[in-house]
Amino acid sequence: MKLVVFDVDGTLIDSQHHIHGAMTAAFQGAGLPPLPREAVLQIVGLSLPVAVAQLVPGQDAATQARIVDGYRSAFMQARLAQAAPLYPGARACLDMLAARDDVLLAVATGKSRRGLAAMIEAHGLQGRFVSTQTADDHPSKPHPAMLLRALNETGVDAADAVMIGDTSFDMDMARAAGMTGLGVSWGYHGQDVLVASGAAAVAADFADLGRKLAGWGA
Repeated sequence: MKLVVFDVDGTLIDSQHHIHGAMTAAFQGAGLPPLPREAVLQIVGLSLPVAVAQLVPGQDAATQARIVDGYRSAFMQARLAQAAPLYPGARACLDMLAARDDVLLAVATGKSRRGLAAMIEAHGLQGRFVSTQTADDHPSKPHPAMLLRALNETGVDAADAVMIGDTSFDMDMARAAGMTGLGVSWGYHGQDVLVASGAAAVAADFADLGRKLAGWGA
């Protein structure tokens, strides 16, 4: 069997507006000036407390905790108002992979388990992923714990698994777990960053990703 593990934000769903809006609200609630979109998007994929610590390393623990709480509240409100959309072609790619008898699908995300469950429900993806690893249960990316757990749960060897993501955190995590990393160009880190972090290839869109995976393991 083969295992294909997907990141979520910036890979399967286009959540940048939710993320930046929630972080802006969180910063304002903590009495801090908001950060530009590009700065916020660079930390997507990290577990939230780790991400906030990177964004405001000079702030004390209480202020960082206030930002974390404010972000969670604002993001939930945004998500309830409108779910972040799947990227064009994402569903067709998932359908193609799910139709293969030799492929299992999994998720490794910096989202909370509640956030991941909401995304899966919003897009009707229940039962699609045999393993779902979230920030609630593991150290932040790029620690390989999420991928190692997914490999353990599915019984697939690292040599037969691939991590698909849009950030250097995903590629570094894949390398640490002994897995192949495939980058996607439509997310939050540039192609040069992905390649420098060990991406075996970078897909231009989901159709391209599908072609790269179609013959994998054949």
